[in-house]
Amino acid sequence: MFEDKTLICKDCGNEFIFTAGEQEFYAEKGFENEPGRCKNCRDSRKHSGRGGGERETYEATCSACGGVARLPFKPRDEGRPVYCSECFARQKENG
Repeated sequence: MFEDKTLICKDCGNEFIFTAGEQEFYAEKGFENEPGRCKNCRDSRKHSGRGGGERETYEATCSACGGVARLPFKPRDEGRPVYCSECFARQKENG
């Protein structure tokens, strides 16, 4: 039913094979579009994160220990507690 197809990666321009097995998987999952990138480019894109750079972090004062809490988001509500990694883990353990 499916046959291997040669596609061109839209990032690097190299040819890659869209195998019959991959096509069958895509069909089972209901995916309608063929992959646009080769495996290497997909993997490097996955590992680069959003925007391709380091994730922006924000600093705040930990509500539990008073130390520096580095956050992947900008805290908005001053009334809500913010925890450093260690205190957050403790809070999670204690429920």
